[in-house]
Amino acid sequence: MDTTYDEIMSLFREVAEAQKDVSKTLKEVAEEQKALTEAQKDTDRRFKDTDRKLNQLEQLFTSQWGRLMEALVEGDLVRLLTERGIAIADTTTRLKGKRPDGGNYEFDIIAHNGEVVVVVEVKTTLRPDDVKDFLNKLNHLKTWIPRYAGNRLYGAMAWLTADAGAEAMVENRGLYSIRATGDSASILNAAEFRPRAW
Repeated sequence: MDTTYDEIMSLFREVAEAQKDVSKTLKEVAEEQKALTEAQKDTDRRFKDTDRKLNQLEQLFTSQWGRLMEALVEGDLVRLLTERGIAIADTTTRLKGKRPDGGNYEFDIIAHNGEVVVVVEVKTTLRPDDVKDFLNKLNHLKTWIPRYAGNRLYGAMAWLTADAGAEAMVENRGLYSIRATGDSASILNAAEFRPRAW
């Protein structure tokens, strides 16, 4: 079958038109893809902004909740320790500073009378790791805060709820166990309990 020149040219024109249509479609797809990419970037930016704001709100809530717990415990602390034979003259909250290694420390409540210092760590939910971390802090306190080097030092952990045997761990490690409840706090250790001194 012989193909004429006009037929070949007609086929070339059809192919060229089809190629233009394909190019136009590819360009439209590329533009749509670009628009989708920009929309995705905008959505990602919005999600990141929302996550940042939620994190800020969570930190604010956690900080305020922590302060509420500390205030609840501190309000009863002088009475509770006095009932245990430790006359407290004053309390300090959120004592912060720099450790010799360059890190930071913070102690929630320090009750003192010039001779005896009771350091209280406050937790909403008490966990075994919290007890270990607090004991480590107590082991370093006299180095980190030299003004307490000559004092007899006791530890206490105050909490609202406890997980995985942490409550028993507190007492077994020689710490006062203070349970924050409703509108007050109470020491759970038996009357004959003798705290560990640092």
